[in-house]
Formats: sequence, C-alpha cells, structure tokens
Amino acid sequence: MNSNPQPTDVSSFTKKDIRVVMMSCIVGTTVEWYDFFLYGMAAGLVFNKLYFPSDDPLIGTILAFASFAVGFVARPVGGLVFGHIGDRVGRKKTLVTTMMIMGIATFLIGVIPTHAMIGFAAPLLLVICRIAQGVAVGGEWGGAVLMAVEYASKGKRGLYGSFPQIGLAVGLVLGTGVFAFLGGVMSDASFLSWGWRVAFMFSAVLVGVGLFIRLKVMETPAFAKLEKAEARAVIPAVELAKDRQSRCNIILGMGARWAEGVAFNLWAVFIITYATSSLDVSQGTILTAVMVGAIIMVGVIPLMGRLSDHFDRRRMYALGVVALGILTYPTLLLIGTGNPLLIFISIGIVLGVVYPVVYAPEASLFAELFPTWTRYSGISVVYQISGIVASGMTPLILSYLLRESDGRIGSIVAYVLAVTVVSGVSALLIRRTDMFTEDTEDDKHRERSHKAPVGP
Repeated sequence: MNSNPQPTDVSSFTKKDIRVVMMSCIVGTTVEWYDFFLYGMAAGLVFNKLYFPSDDPLIGTILAFASFAVGFVARPVGGLVFGHIGDRVGRKKTLVTTMMIMGIATFLIGVIPTHAMIGFAAPLLLVICRIAQGVAVGGEWGGAVLMAVEYASKGKRGLYGSFPQIGLAVGLVLGTGVFAFLGGVMSDASFLSWGWRVAFMFSAVLVGVGLFIRLKVMETPAFAKLEKAEARAVIPAVELAKDRQSRCNIILGMGARWAEGVAFNLWAVFIITYATSSLDVSQGTILTAVMVGAIIMVGVIPLMGRLSDHFDRRRMYALGVVALGILTYPTLLLIGTGNPLLIFISIGIVLGVVYPVVYAPEASLFAELFPTWTRYSGISVVYQISGIVASGMTPLILSYLLRESDGRIGSIVAYVLAVTVVSGVSALLIRRTDMFTEDTEDDKHRERSHKAPVGP
C-alpha cells in the first residue's frame, strides 16, 4: 500500500488493501462518533447538573442541550475548512488531522473542573471543547465517506459508502455501553462525581488505534487521478457557489438530510433524557435499549447499503424517511408504557432497522451530488450545515415542545411529520441526470478535462 507512484485506478489495489481502507473508515468514524455522542448523553445526565445547575431541572437540561447544539453550529466551519483542505491536499491527511483534534478535545472534557469548583469558567471551557469536537466531526464525516466511496468497485458504491456509516452505530454502542456499565457498577454519587470522566478519557485509547490504522491507508484513486490531471479546484466553495447544478443539489440534499438528523437525535439522544426525567424509566434500561438498537443497526446498515446499489437510492431514502415519520407516534406510546420489553422492541425497530434505510444510502447519495473536484466540500456543506437544525437543535427543540405542551407528545409528533414531508419531497426532487453516478461521472470529468485546469 505504500508503493509509489500513487495508483489512480481501484483495480490496482488488492482485496487486502481495500479491507484496510474500509477498516480505517469504520474505526475512524467510530472514534469520532463515540466522542461526539458521549457529549450528547452526558448533556442530559451529567452536564445539566455539574456545569449548568438550575433550580428548574428542565432549564438545566435545556442549557446543557444548548451546549450540545453548539457542536453542530461548529460543524459547518469544520466542513468548509477541512472540505477545502480535502479537495486541495487530499482525503487522507485531512482525516488524520480531524481525528487528532477530536481525541484531544474529548479527553480534555474529561478533566474540566465543575461549576462548583471554578464557576462560570467550567461551562465556558466545556463549550470550547465542544466547538473543537464540532469542527473535527465537520471535517471527518465527508472525508471518511469519500475514502470509502472513491475506493468502491463498480456497482458497489452504496455498500462501500455504508461502511463509514457503521461507525455511527458502533460509536453509539460504545458510548451508551460505557455509560451504562459505569452507571451500573458504581453508585449514582460516584458516577456523577468522577465515573463519567472515565468514558471521556478512554477516548485517548481509541484515537491511538484509529490513527495507527488510518496512517496505513493511501490517498483515494479518484483524488490521485484528479491530482495527476491537474484538475483540482482552486477554491472549491467558490466553484460550488457558481455552479447552478451544485447549488440546487446542496439545497435538496440539505432538505433530504433534515429527517435523518431529527430521527437519530430523537431516538438516540433526546429519548434518553425524556425517558429518565419524564417517564421515570431507569437510566440503565433506556441506555441499554439504545445500545441494543445500535447493535442491530451495525448489521442492518451494510445490508441497506447493498440494497441501494440495486434500487434507486433517492426513492429508497424517501421511503425510509416516510417510515420513520409514521412510526414516531406508536413508538413514543410504547416507550411511554415504561415496560422494558416494549421499550427494547420499539427502539430496536425504529433505530436498529428502519433508521438504516435512510442512513445507509445517504453517504453514496450525497457523494453523487458533486464531482470529485468539489465533492469533499459539497458533501460537507450538505451534511454539516443542515445538521445545525436537523441534528444539533433537535434535542433542544423537542425539549422546548415538551415543556410548552406540559409533557404531551402531540407537538413532537407534529414536528417530526412536518420534517418528514420536507425531506421526502426533497429526496424525490433530486434529478438523476444532475448526479455524478457511475454511469455519468467519467463523461462529466472528461468534459472538465478539456477545459483549462483550475488547479495548480
């Protein structure tokens, strides 16, 4: 894998090479999402008490989720900065940098003194580290997806693109698993005092493993080909803004992304706080239920990714969006019973089985919205800017709706259904002729090669 010059064709790599690439994508995104999700879980279980204390517990939770949302506001910055670097310098170097930033920020969160110790400086330092997490994830996701998609052999973009998506599920399993384990083996007082910090400091070990694997991977053949042809974009973001097709795809991509972000943050983040604070479900029960859903997701994601290679990705995505919307009300009702078995089954279905119908093909679908020379920037803009509202604001919005409706779930269901309509229509409005699919990408790239180079 370290031979020179850099191969520009996927067929030049062995199956072992490809396995290392896919493993680097999975491990890398696992580390990133583990770190990112820890904050989401800690926001509703720990940070609301230690860093955002309030006489009203719900106010403290809302403030903690507001700091959670800050990470999503920072993600577009990371997407633009690292998207530019990734389109100009390469995917590999960018991904190594984002992983290091994420690991350092997460470790530091584990050692920040509480509000009782240093006052206002505590939440301020926490938010700074959260911003660093957001910047890192903003650059990580797009690069990991492209590393997988641009190594894919013909007819397997959906499958290969789903591998980095597995990292979300594995990261969630690790995050909830570590929190559930620590909460189970120690008293509530010990967990709140120091136990939760262990989960954050454990990130240093995961980052070390991730960097070891990621450094073994070569640049993607697609980028190497672009570099050899001297066809890199000078300022990718400017090219995206100038191109009508790219502008349209960005808007539709962000619209389609909305429901995916809302669904995940409803069933993997908000539901933890809602179940423990409003329904009196034990912390161990809801964390384990989310973990079970994530474990199921690990096996379902590649299956759905492969199916997206055989069916129209746009329609499959829209179908998943509609299914998630329809299941919102009955799933909340089942969780509201407080019955552990029903909670496990409901979250297992909606998060483990139905959510992957949307999340698995999302990577390859969004990657095909843009050409190689602006793809890192384009996919990062779609995923990260939409993520401010779709993901980052979701726990905050749902907490507010729950408070204003005196604990009734009707307003939450209405919000989810409205998002479902927007995302479903957006996915179906993406035109296949405006996408860089395997059948059209080479022709469009040759069309660009006949023009004057825009990169050095």
